[in-house]
Amino acid sequence: MQAWLSKFIHRKRRRVCVSLVRTYREISSASPDELWQKVVDLADVSWHPLLKSTNVPYGLVPKPGLIYQAVTRLSPIPIRIFVESVNPRELLTVRVLAIPGIEERVTYQLESTVCGTCLSYSVTLRGWLSPLIWSFSRPYSDRVARALVDAVEKAGLPAGS
Repeated sequence: MQAWLSKFIHRKRRRVCVSLVRTYREISSASPDELWQKVVDLADVSWHPLLKSTNVPYGLVPKPGLIYQAVTRLSPIPIRIFVESVNPRELLTVRVLAIPGIEERVTYQLESTVCGTCLSYSVTLRGWLSPLIWSFSRPYSDRVARALVDAVEKAGLPAGS
């Protein structure tokens, strides 16, 4: 009887861990420096389809360990964002600390190619709530890379065009 009970309790302690990973890539005619400036400007999220505003002062350069707050377009509740790593002109990784039960990591990566500048936007969701959160955020996540490239290219156009 004790063996059965201990197996039952052991099964109850297992956690369901679901992981979702999506990567979106876009090619831009803008220079890598222009794209990088838009990615690291944490105060200007006007181009982002999911974020509405942040509490980051203009001109602040993101460094590992920086924690700031952002408000999403879906709810007025602020979320915390933690900058994990920064490799200048190449990579920015942030972790979104929204609610317990979900871990979200977002990575922006830039590569210079023959065709232009390649922007990779990766989203990794972990936790038992990830399927539910993904169902709400996927339509927005699908548009982030394209919106960033469009914002940079639109800003780079001459005034006469």
